[in-house]
Amino acid sequence: MCGIFACHKHPEVHKFKPQALQLAKAIRHRGPDWSGNVISNDTILTHERLSIVGIDSGAQPLVNKEQTLFLAVNGEIYNHRILRKQLKGEPKFKTHSDCEVILHLYPEHDIDTPKLLDGMFSFVLYDKEKDRTIAARDPIGITSFYQGWSSKTPDAVYFASELKCLHPVCDKIVSFPPGHIYDSATGKTTRYFQPTWWEPSRIPQSPVDYKKIRHTLEKAVRKRLMAEVPYGVLLSGGLDSSLIASIAARETAKAKANGRLATNGQALQHELVGIDDSDEYSTITALPELHSFSIGLPNSPDTVAAKKVADYLGTVHHEFNFTLQEGLDALRDVIYHLETYDVTTIRASTPMYLLSRKIKAKGVKMVLSGEGSDEIYGGYLYFHNAPSKEEFHAETIARVKNLHLADCLRANKSTSAWGVEARVPFLDKEFLEVSMNIDPAEKQINMAAGRIEKYILRKAFDTSDEPDVKPYLPDEILWRQKEQFSDGVGYGWIDVLKDTAASMVTDEQLANPKPEWGSDIPDTKEAYWYRLMFDEQFPQQCAPTVMRWTPKWSNQTDPSGRAIATHVAKYQNAV
Repeated sequence: MCGIFACHKHPEVHKFKPQALQLAKAIRHRGPDWSGNVISNDTILTHERLSIVGIDSGAQPLVNKEQTLFLAVNGEIYNHRILRKQLKGEPKFKTHSDCEVILHLYPEHDIDTPKLLDGMFSFVLYDKEKDRTIAARDPIGITSFYQGWSSKTPDAVYFASELKCLHPVCDKIVSFPPGHIYDSATGKTTRYFQPTWWEPSRIPQSPVDYKKIRHTLEKAVRKRLMAEVPYGVLLSGGLDSSLIASIAARETAKAKANGRLATNGQALQHELVGIDDSDEYSTITALPELHSFSIGLPNSPDTVAAKKVADYLGTVHHEFNFTLQEGLDALRDVIYHLETYDVTTIRASTPMYLLSRKIKAKGVKMVLSGEGSDEIYGGYLYFHNAPSKEEFHAETIARVKNLHLADCLRANKSTSAWGVEARVPFLDKEFLEVSMNIDPAEKQINMAAGRIEKYILRKAFDTSDEPDVKPYLPDEILWRQKEQFSDGVGYGWIDVLKDTAASMVTDEQLANPKPEWGSDIPDTKEAYWYRLMFDEQFPQQCAPTVMRWTPKWSNQTDPSGRAIATHVAKYQNAV
C-alpha cells in the first residue's frame, strides 16, 4: 500500500510545495520505501511508496516518455501484463511496475481507463497538454482515498490517501466514492463501475453453482499472489480467512512441486510464469512455505481455531497474544490511523493493528485477508432475522457498497499503519459478479434445515463427495459458526472496552453531546469515548467521512456478533 497527496490548480504551487511535502510525510507509514514528487504547471503530485511489484524501477510519480503525463498510484493492478499485450502499437515502458500501464491506457481510453483495470487502486493522473487531472478509485474502495477543497484556494482540488493530509488545508472533505472517476475538465465525478448486481431492485434468479464459486475464488487468490516480496496470510481461524489460507497454501505447494524455488538460504523466493495461455498468471514470489499470522488474548476462540487450521495446512504459523492493557494503550493511535469513530471498526482494528506491527517485524510486506465474504453472503448473525430474500439481498448490496467505510477501511489502514499491504480476494470483480447474481434464497439462513450462515460458500469447498480431492479445511472449521473478529480475539476485549468507557464518560456527558455533532450522536459511552479521541486528533470537517453502523432487524444496538441471540456464546452465557 502506498500514499498519495496531490493538488490540482494551486495558485502558488511552488510556494505550496514545502507544505505539500510535509502533508505527504504524514502518510509515510503507508510507503516507507521511497518518496517522490513532481510539479507541472500548477499541479503537484506526491507519492510515498511501498514497493511490492517492480521494486527496483517503479518509483513514483510515474512519467511517460514525452513527459506530458504524470501519475501517482496507490494499489496493485493484477491484470497489468494482460493489458500490456492489448495496447496498440509498441509502447515503451520505463519500469516493471504494474501501475505504469495506466499511463499507456489513458491516451487510448481516456476516462474509461479504470474500467479496464482489475485490482485495488486509487490514482491521480495529470495531463500537462490539456492541463487536466483525473482521479479514480477501485470499484469497492479497497484502497482509502479522499478529496478536498479549500475556501482559501477555491479553484484548487486536493486528493489524498488519508484525511490527515487534507484537513490542514481543506475545509471540505469527502470520501472519494468507490468505482468513480473525477475529471477536472468537467468538474464531475461519475461512476464507471457498472456491474449487473448494482441495483437492489433487481433480484437475481440464478441457481447456485458450487464449482463456479470455488474456481472463481481460487482464481481471485491466485492473481493476488502477484508480488516480488515475501507474503503471508492473516488467519483468524474463521471460515473466510481459513479458505483464503487454504487456497494460498495450495498455490504455494504447486510452485514448490514445479521446482521454481530458489535455494539461497535467505528469503527463498520463486517466480511463477509470466502469462500462460489463459492469461491468468502474473509474477509471483513467495517464501517456499506459506506463513500465517494470528492474534488474540491467550486461548481466545480465534487463536485456538487458527492453530488447528495452520497445523492442517502446514503453514509456518505465527501466533501472537496481546494483553487487554496493550489494546487499551493502542486505542488513540488506532483512531489516528483509522480516521474513524465507528465502534465496530475500532474494536476489530485494534488487534489487527497490533498484529500488523508483528508482521512487519517478520519482514513480510503483503498479506491476504478475508474481508468481504460476510457482506456478499450475508454471513453476519443478524442476517438470521432477514424477513425476506428481497430484503436479505438488498442488505448484502448495501453492505458491499459501504465496505470502504467499514471493513475495507479497517483492513487497509490497520495494515498500512505499519507499511504492510492487505489484499482481499473475496472482493475480486469476477467473484462479486458470480456471487451477487445468485438467487438470494440460496443464501438465506435456515437453521432447521441445517443451512447456517454462508452455507453455499461452505458447501462450495466441501469435498466430502470428491474422494480424489484433499479437503480444503477440517469440517470443524469449514462449518464453524461466524465469530466477528472483535469477539474472536477474546471475549474479554469488548468487555474491557465497555468497562473502561463507562469509567471515562459520565452519564451527564452522554446525555449532553457536543452541539457540533449535530444528529450524529453517540448512543453508548463507548461510542462517546471514541468520538472524543477522534475529535482530539481531527477537526470537524473530517467527521462527515465516517459511517457508524448497527445491525438491522434487531432491537440491540451493540454491533458485536455476541450480542445476537443466535450466537452460541452470547453475552449472558460468556465466561
